[in-house]
Amino acid sequence: MVAGGAGEGARERGGMSKLSSPWRSDFPIFGTKMHGQKLVFLDSGASAQKPCAVIEAMDAVLSRGYANIHRGLYEISQNLTAAFEDVRAKVARFIGAGSANEIIFTRNSTEGINLVAQSWGRSFLKEGDEIILTAMEHHANIVPWQLLAGPVGCTIKVIPITADGRLDLPAFEKLLSKKTKLIGVVHVSNALGTINPVETIIKTARAFNPAIKVLVDGSQSAVHAAIDVRAMDADFFVFTGHKLYGPTGIGVLYGKAEILDSMPPYQGGGDMIERVRFSGTTYKEPPARFEAGTPAIVEAIGLGAAVDYVVDIGMEAIAVHERKLLEYATAEIRAVPGITLYGPEDTAHKAGILSFTMEGAHPSDVGMVLDPCGVAVRTGHHCCMPLMEALGVDATVRASFGLYTNSADIDALIAGLYKVRSLFGQG
Repeated sequence: MVAGGAGEGARERGGMSKLSSPWRSDFPIFGTKMHGQKLVFLDSGASAQKPCAVIEAMDAVLSRGYANIHRGLYEISQNLTAAFEDVRAKVARFIGAGSANEIIFTRNSTEGINLVAQSWGRSFLKEGDEIILTAMEHHANIVPWQLLAGPVGCTIKVIPITADGRLDLPAFEKLLSKKTKLIGVVHVSNALGTINPVETIIKTARAFNPAIKVLVDGSQSAVHAAIDVRAMDADFFVFTGHKLYGPTGIGVLYGKAEILDSMPPYQGGGDMIERVRFSGTTYKEPPARFEAGTPAIVEAIGLGAAVDYVVDIGMEAIAVHERKLLEYATAEIRAVPGITLYGPEDTAHKAGILSFTMEGAHPSDVGMVLDPCGVAVRTGHHCCMPLMEALGVDATVRASFGLYTNSADIDALIAGLYKVRSLFGQG
């Protein structure tokens, strides 16, 4: 945690806007205004804005080529089936999976984690087994394991965080035991921006017991940097389309082929069966086994367009742009009196997320004052109540960046924070 210091006189507002985004014009929403002000969107960690490429790809399907997929023998169904499965292969390449058959389409990361808990967990965990999570997990990587642990009789252990918002790795090693069966770890904290050393965690777990399974929540990481699940050696990896500049309602669960083969269906219905009889049903191989019912067809096409979009830009180019923004924003916000920043001080260990509180103003008040300024931030516990408790706060203000964010957005945020200080008698 880092407290702000120097006053406004130490830096001239609006005089340091050097970082523009070459991709901002790809996003039509930035031609709109909020409360008559130019939109400053700093809530990409919750859901990112959509580029024209995604909007147009989805519109093309809906207006010129929509049909249900996988069973239609007519042309537009066959064409859309091929396009849908092409997205699966595209996603596999995007995260470094060994095969498209290791990619399961879900509604979001949350459903992916629930799928693993209810399918793999109920099949392979038993009373007395232990699950290790981290103190900075999103509720989506806590509650599904609690729902499983209660009936099965498992124990959940928690890796604590250090004072600067990182995982306590020595404490993690002490949590490992012969009863440890699964580790669930967020790759990038949605509340702090901390980039967790998942490769180190996985190697440590493998050295202790190669049978331990590791699920990585990549909801934030897949947006900011290149992912290679095989190099990482994750058993499961989840991410969601709407944070990756794609639509809502589509997410991805990666699982190692041999693990998916061992898992029973998560839901029953059409398209996941081989043959149905009242005497018993047989099921398809993964990934179809886990995709019951009509899928999010148009949304999957949108996800494919989003993957094409960021791959065309280059994940390294995105990472460099966001790193420079984070450095600029961190320096600027530290200069605002009364600000406390949460998370690592070293920006090399953070993604494009700033989580902070302001002396004399509740985070909700800060958000409400910023709104008429045209600045959109997230306030609250960010679905990380245990983390907020560990930090000793009930909420923070979170400003999160996308590839379209520029330093003018940061300047607008800082100007808005000085307005908050003035309104609450701090200026």
